[in-house]
Amino acid sequence: MQHTTTRIGLGIAAFGLAAAGAVVTAQPASAAPDTACQRAGLKVLKDAGLLPTVASSGLPISLAVSVGVVPREGTDVSALPDPLPLSVVLADHRAGDNSLFLYPWC
Repeated sequence: MQHTTTRIGLGIAAFGLAAAGAVVTAQPASAAPDTACQRAGLKVLKDAGLLPTVASSGLPISLAVSVGVVPREGTDVSALPDPLPLSVVLADHRAGDNSLFLYPWC
């Protein structure tokens, strides 16, 4: 699990989230990634026909909000890249209680 947590942290940092001052906390090494939430999020994108577009161009935050996604308390949305790269969206879904957003399907 340590490797997964490190990879998530590096992926988020690589997109400037941590450097931009966003609230990002890594999961404890003993916590399992929330893969059920990630699968549910991928299904939402697939069912809407958006997965290819999001994979190539990212997910606009306004689009996510329009389907019921809300920033978790303490998330500085203005510090996040917009659109969000798919890798960040997937990592956030796996982050469980440490995610930047709350997802209605999780």
